[in-house]
Amino acid sequence: MAGMLADRVAVITGAGSGLGRAHALAMAAAGAAVVVNDIGTSPDGSGTSAGPADAVAADITGNGGRAVASYDSVATESGAAAIVRRAVGAFGRVDILVNNAGIIRLGPVDTFATDDWDAMLKAHLYGTFYCTREAARVMKAQGYGRIINTSSHNGLGAATGAAYAAAKEGITGFSRSVARDLGPFGITCNIIRPIAAWRGAPVKIAAFEDKDPRAVAVLVTYLASEAAGNVNGCIFEVFNGHIGIYVEPPPVRQIIWKDGLWTPEELADIMPQTLTRGRQRDVFPPTLPFEFKP
Repeated sequence: MAGMLADRVAVITGAGSGLGRAHALAMAAAGAAVVVNDIGTSPDGSGTSAGPADAVAADITGNGGRAVASYDSVATESGAAAIVRRAVGAFGRVDILVNNAGIIRLGPVDTFATDDWDAMLKAHLYGTFYCTREAARVMKAQGYGRIINTSSHNGLGAATGAAYAAAKEGITGFSRSVARDLGPFGITCNIIRPIAAWRGAPVKIAAFEDKDPRAVAVLVTYLASEAAGNVNGCIFEVFNGHIGIYVEPPPVRQIIWKDGLWTPEELADIMPQTLTRGRQRDVFPPTLPFEFKP
């Protein structure tokens, strides 16, 4: 196939449904050979099935593209190594890595189980690290690579989502560091905060149901291409026709200053009038770029 990604090889994790499926189909349509990785688990990480990965790979090959399925888990070092080996064995190289796989388990922090915390960080944060490390070794030898990692607006804070937020904001900082590590070797690493309908939503939310995953895949396909070679370490939000880029680094809105050190008593007097004016314990600024009522 001709296209922006002609002759490139893409590894996409969690590609059996939702955003990952959209990424896989879009990249295949742009000419990439695709490793469709998915263990076929439920949204909370229970059970496995080869069906989702096989179905997406079959969709691609049935439309004249190149794809193979992969059923290894990103949450283990050996699984990540097997995913990258699958790409090299089938197509000879790895040009693109999209870290998309994840699970969702929610709950208040005071009752959240350690096993659930570990599972969330393994699937999201460790999985992103394991796969990035394996792919980076191949990409450095090639002198070329594109890595796109998946964060979330909920990484900015969400009730019952401490583990999810920890993992997603960990991915953000990780990715910005990877961009600096690998940039000199012709490799970019960028971050997306996508908003789209997704299989893991605990309940159906109208504000998300009309957000098409294919809109996210368009941006990811661009970031995976040679045309985005100058884009590195950036954070994007994307939904439908909306694409935004975050300020880097986040600006400091207001400063108080004095010669010497403040005392706690002075801060108790001045902070409510300045830096924390109007702040309330149970009221937080919005994390989404549109009004959202659950």
